Amino acid sequence: MAFEHRYRVEVEWTGNRGSGTSAYRAYDRDHVIRIDGKPELAGSADPSFFGDRARYNPEDMLLSALSACHMMSYLHMATVAGVVVVAYVDHAEATMATAGEGGHFVEAVLQPVVTISAESDPAKALAAHNAAHHACFIANSVNFPVQVVPRIEKPGFEIRD
Repeated sequence: MAFEHRYRVEVEWTGNRGSGTSAYRAYDRDHVIRIDGKPELAGSADPSFFGDRARYNPEDMLLSALSACHMMSYLHMATVAGVVVVAYVDHAEATMATAGEGGHFVEAVLQPVVTISAESDPAKALAAHNAAHHACFIANSVNFPVQVVPRIEKPGFEIRD
């Protein structure tokens, strides 16, 4: 049985310096992202596109969504496999290519470092990444490759894929 989940977001441009978009450098790329019941996010463009580096940009948020989705899927798959995760940190990276007025992501590489309990099986912990990758809603929705290069750590043991 399939279920539909709907999401709502409001994005408001706040970068009008007084003359709107009268010229490419006449406006800020600043915007506010609002989701009911959650703190606002201050957004902008990437600094390469005249954005404010102190604000989140769409490219940052896409990579963050991929990383967080994989993490949430992984924590579930680890639980199902009987693996006790005690720490998780991902050092994700993505590459975007631009040409003219357009561009696209070429790839994303997730590099999670997962620490498991001494009693947990490292092979099962590693295998849970593959299951998580296939379960991740965001990874299943993008049109570029998402690689997962995990490292599993536990007291006295380390394994890399």
